[in-house]
Amino acid sequence: MNLQNLIALKKTELIATLLVFVLILSAVLSSRLIRLTSGSALYFEEETEVHFDELGDVDALFSILTLKEIEVDEAELQWAANILGWKRFQRGRYVFKGAYSYNDFLSRMTKGIQDPSNVVILPGSTPKRFSEVVSNKFYFNEEELLQVFTDSAFLAEKGFTTEHLFGRMLPETYLMYWTTTPKNFVNRVLREFEASISEEEMNRAEELGYSIDEILTLASIVEWEAKIPEEKARISGLYWNRIDRGMRLQADPTVNYALGERRRLLFEDYEIDHPFNTYQNRGLPPGPITNPSLSTIKATLYPEDHDYLYMVANPEGGHVFTRTFDEHRAESEKWRIWLREQYRIKSQLEEEEAEDSEAS
Repeated sequence: MNLQNLIALKKTELIATLLVFVLILSAVLSSRLIRLTSGSALYFEEETEVHFDELGDVDALFSILTLKEIEVDEAELQWAANILGWKRFQRGRYVFKGAYSYNDFLSRMTKGIQDPSNVVILPGSTPKRFSEVVSNKFYFNEEELLQVFTDSAFLAEKGFTTEHLFGRMLPETYLMYWTTTPKNFVNRVLREFEASISEEEMNRAEELGYSIDEILTLASIVEWEAKIPEEKARISGLYWNRIDRGMRLQADPTVNYALGERRRLLFEDYEIDHPFNTYQNRGLPPGPITNPSLSTIKATLYPEDHDYLYMVANPEGGHVFTRTFDEHRAESEKWRIWLREQYRIKSQLEEEEAEDSEAS
């Protein structure tokens, strides 16, 4: 084979190789371009949350997706981010489910288009428990939220004590963004409280001769006592009857609040020297002991009309209401007998379980 033929052969092979390379490259680019514009480049079978505590990049995003077991090609993700220009992701919470194009997926986080969370505030809570539960829905932690309730500057600005501020943490479901600050969160709930208390209810408080803070204080005691919603207005009426007669409220929840824990009270607990102890102090305590619901606030404003002055718990989770102290003592003795029997049964079961465990 002469040199000219050899060169021609080499040229043909080179052209063929180049053509194959171009075809492969075109196929890869075409495939990527199709995926770039495809509405199903990424698929989330279940609702998936992506959080960025701070400004994030593609490497951080890939790590998050990997941890959540989302199938994604790292090189392709980097390529798509570079081509589209969506490479820096804003702090926030983003929720994905179903199919997404790279553009839709990446652009949302780059633009910081967050998904709000449902934040549920429950009634009858304490600042610590409240902060613990609520902080799970935000980037801030429990301690940061707790600090708001003791921030002297913030309290002075609002004109509240810690108790009066917390009493306004109206139980409701709120839509809020993960990046909301602790103070903005509290301010949002305060606005909801102000919007929920109507002029009619404000007038009713005035008619009763009490401020809205005093109504909230009594409502907080009713909230703690009432395990059965239907009893709220009756319990409220009982406390109003005691107030009208100049009697001490003698509300067990105020003693629990003074002790700083919820448990069955001992005789000596009622002697605790504390401004919130309504066994030792007449009238309402200095502020709410918990955050009452709107229904409890209304039950406090519109109590049931009756002559009850005493109540004691019953096995069904409610109360037995009585008019005289002698009746109250009789019902209280029934309750104590029932409790002793429950403790006896519990102790017997524990002994039997221990014996069975030793025998096995």
